[in-house]
Amino acid sequence: MKTHRYLTTVVVLATAAALPLAILPLAAQAPPGEMVEWRYVGATQGASKYSPVDDINRANIEQLEIAWTWEPNEVPNQEFNTRPGSFEATPLMIDNVIYVATMYTRIVALDAETGEELWAFDPEAYRTGPRGAGPGGFKHRGASVWGTGDEMRVFINSRDRIYAVNAKTGEPIRSFGEDGHVVITKDFPNTVTSDEFDQTSPAVIFDDLIIIGSRVPDRVQHRFDTPGAVQAFDVHTGERRWVFYTVPQSNDAFGADTWQDGSWEYTGHANVWGLMSLDEERGLLYVPTSTPSSDFWGGQRLGANLFAESLVALDARTGEREWHFQTVHHGLWDYDLTSAPNLMTLEVDGRRIDAVAEVSKQGFTYVFDRVTGEPVWPIEERPVDTETDVPGEVPYPTQPFPTKPPPFSGQGVSLDDANDLTPEVHRLALEELRTFRLGPLFTPPSLRGTLQRPRVDGGANWGGAALDPATNFLYVRTSEGGTPNQVCAMDPNVPDVDVPYTNNCARGASPGIFRGLEGYVPTERSRLGPIPLIKPPYAKLVAIDLNAGDIAWSVPFGEGSRVMRSHPLLRDADLPDRLGTRGANGPMVTAGGLVFLGGGDPYLYAFDAETGRELYRVPTANRTSGNPMSYRSRAGKQFILIATGAGPDASLVAFGLPDPDQSSASAADAQAEHPGAAPYAQVCGMCHGEGGTGGQGPPLVPGRFDPDYVLAVVREGFGQMPPISTRELTDDQIRQVVAYLASFD
Repeated sequence: MKTHRYLTTVVVLATAAALPLAILPLAAQAPPGEMVEWRYVGATQGASKYSPVDDINRANIEQLEIAWTWEPNEVPNQEFNTRPGSFEATPLMIDNVIYVATMYTRIVALDAETGEELWAFDPEAYRTGPRGAGPGGFKHRGASVWGTGDEMRVFINSRDRIYAVNAKTGEPIRSFGEDGHVVITKDFPNTVTSDEFDQTSPAVIFDDLIIIGSRVPDRVQHRFDTPGAVQAFDVHTGERRWVFYTVPQSNDAFGADTWQDGSWEYTGHANVWGLMSLDEERGLLYVPTSTPSSDFWGGQRLGANLFAESLVALDARTGEREWHFQTVHHGLWDYDLTSAPNLMTLEVDGRRIDAVAEVSKQGFTYVFDRVTGEPVWPIEERPVDTETDVPGEVPYPTQPFPTKPPPFSGQGVSLDDANDLTPEVHRLALEELRTFRLGPLFTPPSLRGTLQRPRVDGGANWGGAALDPATNFLYVRTSEGGTPNQVCAMDPNVPDVDVPYTNNCARGASPGIFRGLEGYVPTERSRLGPIPLIKPPYAKLVAIDLNAGDIAWSVPFGEGSRVMRSHPLLRDADLPDRLGTRGANGPMVTAGGLVFLGGGDPYLYAFDAETGRELYRVPTANRTSGNPMSYRSRAGKQFILIATGAGPDASLVAFGLPDPDQSSASAADAQAEHPGAAPYAQVCGMCHGEGGTGGQGPPLVPGRFDPDYVLAVVREGFGQMPPISTRELTDDQIRQVVAYLASFD
């Protein structure tokens, strides 16, 4: 394993070879040995997060190991009071070069075979100071690339600017904007300062346009703050070509009537801080939007508040709205849409539908005809609880509920949900739950505190979902639990806030946004400490069959908090192996029949895409924090990459199978020590020979076998082979035997 540290020199990349196999029919597998790229953060412009490479598969997953790591080596900057946050970027791989965005929004090029650093471009975003970044520090989720060969350029949308650099050298493209960058906050309806604007998600590239969203920090809650925007700039000159504001900007604009008393004029946010997707053939851009300002009190913005918390389809050439659907009216729960919309072609009741699906914080999957915006299955407007004790608040009387697919997250809280890991935990959980306002999904915030479920971070979050185009299974990771949502009178000394009620409360949702500011109210501590009030699991991986509109399977994901596991209240508890680990990042699916997922635990997990069975996990030095991606390099090796850690501990980790020349010398020893060797020799070897080479029965190597198929054959018998009982071999031993035989391949 090699570890490569940050190099300060700029190195010219090797000359590009012929254009590799980059784009395949979605359900296709990659031809053996050919290079396969990962050109976009979501694998495709439609955010499939799918790799057609199947070299790493269910038969050999237990051989997966760390191949190399690379470290950004970014540290807190005392001069500007800035610090790097969580490493959340998904790298790109194009023409055997990796392009990755760092926390401080540098762009770094790496050799796809070894992880050796080739060049680095630094926009010095840390010089802008800490105010525009989130409470956890600077972060970014990926770069974007336009063009091919010598014309290829890499873009990073950093804070209030876009930078363009040469993909070969990392040098700024001086003809783009002003000396290689453009300022993106000019000509906004309201004045925008650099510390009130940020970007954390990658741009979309369409024709000769680079299209970006916006992020105004949630702590900014004052009249005439900045509305959310989608902007398109010329990739050559940096000239702005169009802009779409997520809050209408005139009384005559569509949606202005959903803002009572003309409140559109002074209300901001409805950010586009999540990831957008593109139907490149039709030129349709799919834009998920967030809650208006302020997130938890809407007394100054009564009405439905279009286009907040909506999926909006725009003409990517002009920015004109084609259709929209609002998933939350008059949002009070911070249920932003943040996931990249997934594009697919469905077969529903004999109809072939080009569709778009959006997974959400509230645990719903909204599925539409992506051309017309018509729901694939009915979405019903249902009455919801509007009772409130918050002055000035008027909750919206109805909210949209999809009839299919079913929710993938738990929704609403009752006393029946009280944590029962031990009798004492159950007693304390019940006592504390009784102090909150409880109720179903969309129960309004309250002065004493409502416990809302899903949490403010979901459900699903920016990591989104992955689509297997061969099956139309959509895989989503969901965080489970509740968030206190208390609204209280605002301390007038808190900067950037002039609303009378906000979430700066002891039980406020997301109160950390005010941490470090004058007037910050510390969070109330639970008597349970880190133990949640509701039952586990606290995270799940869910497969949704989009052709049927049903949940195919749902399994717990992750060990759960180690701090929680070691708490004195749980010292004698018989805890499940998978309590569930919350997190915002999401999965990837491959043609090898595997779903890969990290986030929260220091592991990369692999699941069987068909059944949800956890097959294997590889430990990492720090918790995994990004979305995984995969490619096959020019040398013919499949790698899986994922960002891990935060700040000085961040690293990009590459996984692969052992190289044949490295593993052959020790193969015999490794095979002899394999956990499947002994059960094979005891039960199978007498017929199939030593090492599966054949005897009375046929040879079993070389070859790859599906473990579940082998399990069925072994239990039922096949031809002259009698069935084998669980007393002879357990299910786990049979799977170990399959992995043992695969090691000879």
